Amino acid sequence: MFHTTIWQLLTICAITTLMPYLALAQDPEAPSNERPNILWLTAEDIGPHLGCYGDSAARTPNLDSLAKRGMIYEVAWSNYPVCAPARSTIITGMYAAAHGAGHMRCSRPLPKDCKLFPQYLRERGYYCTNRSKEDYNHPKPGKVWDESSKKASYENRSRNQSFFAVINQTCTHESQIRKRPHQPVTDPATLKLPPYWPDLPAVRKDWGQYYDNIAKMDRWAGNQLKKLKEHGQAENTIIVFFGDHGSGMPRHKRFAGDSGMRVPLIVFFPEKWKHLAPPEYKPGSISSDPVGFIDLAPTMLSIAGVKPPEHMHGRAVAGKHQSSGDGHLYGFRARMDERPDLSRSVRDDRFVYIRNYMPHLAAGQFLDYQQVTPTTALWRQLFQQGKLNPVQRQFFEPHPAEELYDLRADPDETRNLALEDDYQNVVERFRKLHREKTLAIRDVAFMPESIIQQIAFEQPLQTFCAEDANYPIEEIFRAANLAASRKEIDRKSLMTMATSQIDSIRYWAAIALRCRGRETCRSNEAILQKLVADSCGCVAIAAAESTALFMDGDRQSKAVELLVEKANFNNSDFYSAVEALNSLGRIVESGESKVDIPISKLKNYPVKSPKITRGNSYIERLVEFIESNAAVTAAGN
Repeated sequence: MFHTTIWQLLTICAITTLMPYLALAQDPEAPSNERPNILWLTAEDIGPHLGCYGDSAARTPNLDSLAKRGMIYEVAWSNYPVCAPARSTIITGMYAAAHGAGHMRCSRPLPKDCKLFPQYLRERGYYCTNRSKEDYNHPKPGKVWDESSKKASYENRSRNQSFFAVINQTCTHESQIRKRPHQPVTDPATLKLPPYWPDLPAVRKDWGQYYDNIAKMDRWAGNQLKKLKEHGQAENTIIVFFGDHGSGMPRHKRFAGDSGMRVPLIVFFPEKWKHLAPPEYKPGSISSDPVGFIDLAPTMLSIAGVKPPEHMHGRAVAGKHQSSGDGHLYGFRARMDERPDLSRSVRDDRFVYIRNYMPHLAAGQFLDYQQVTPTTALWRQLFQQGKLNPVQRQFFEPHPAEELYDLRADPDETRNLALEDDYQNVVERFRKLHREKTLAIRDVAFMPESIIQQIAFEQPLQTFCAEDANYPIEEIFRAANLAASRKEIDRKSLMTMATSQIDSIRYWAAIALRCRGRETCRSNEAILQKLVADSCGCVAIAAAESTALFMDGDRQSKAVELLVEKANFNNSDFYSAVEALNSLGRIVESGESKVDIPISKLKNYPVKSPKITRGNSYIERLVEFIESNAAVTAAGN
């Protein structure tokens, strides 16, 4: 009897002790220390220029070794060709365009109850660290990281606690390509240059320095992998290496095509956690599954046993909740620093399609930060001197409305097939994909940024724009496509757009006139002047630019006066003023206007505090650009 009682007590104690673990086994989403660690090694501003991707100029033994032990993704896209919106896409698991965060450095609130993906990991017991770049285009909704600083380390976690750690380095950043002095290791003469750059020593020097920076980054990656091993976590940690968008060279970073979006992506799953790997995973393999930054957040949650929330746009490519994709990737380009623009792109395993909604602008608009790189400055100078061949000129010429490139035959994206008869079925297929994605995520960028910001000051954009009553996206999208198409626009359609009750549609009416030039503007002068007098600032600015460029006499003078007024931050919101300054810059650069721009007034305008990083320097860049071009124009006259 005594022994039976002792046995029963011991049994009860054992069951009581094991119950939490038995419950954990039944609930794969419960917090646990028995989860894989996840280490991200991220490199700024690099394309797939690594040895494991077949680039013979790269000196990357550490990453090549990681690829041999793991798997590379042949086609990985950053979804945005510049850091802030790309990182916003990563951290939210949503396309930044869906909540207004697709412009370079802006501040847009997230929808209510929307968490950033490390917050879900922390809820599952992960220790989450970030060293150290964030650069999100929205405020953080509460505590996201256990540590986020230059000293953040997974080593500071509790004993046996699983970790998710991001370690970012900047030695490959755009700014480091032009850092001088530099003692070259890569012989610039041995490098293959893309055909769109002029083959000059200065260009080769920049490209060689880029490869030297990659070699330095590879040594950094090797040191991080060594530290992980020394910490005893190499066999318990899933490793992910990627670049944050295309290289910092011009026509890579900020470009809406493959050279701006394609990045290296290497994953390694240790033996213990191979059951969480993608189905095609095996050491030394290459995955043909197209993936994007949009997939990173749901994939990390899936690896941790967490079902990705419904609001995330991507898919999990690994872990318990993985799913297959449709074989397409989507890209977005909006304002780049001080230069507004709007392009969208779609890629499959062969083609990349680009839809440009500002075809009167060039991909290579003068952008002060990019201009510092010697290649960019020299390339632009040769364009102005008429010394470039047709392929090299494309970057500085107005966008085509549509672009289509066969990446198998033309990996450098130099031969636009969009107008060729044999490819019209392909173009139509991509148009349909682009339209479906735009409507599905309710891409808010088809509203001018000044309107976006007015809404965002009061509420999350994604919440506001979810209703057609607030954001009739199909109607606005249709107007944008008509405005930026290659086709002529009839007066009835133009009048319908110009008299719409919706500000964004009237804006696209003004853009339609601007894209079609002098003859269309003059034959529709009454409509144009109605738009100049519009109560919505962005509409009036777009119409005033066309008037200043294509009209004469008093009309032209008054349009310039209006733009100068709108560029005054006492009269306009920040983004309208930036638009007005851009219009003035294009006017003086064109040399079409005979009206002098009062530069002194622009310099003396007080700048309100905008909700944008480095806002004042944006204005300084634009004013300096206007002043320098006005001086050149005056000298030419």
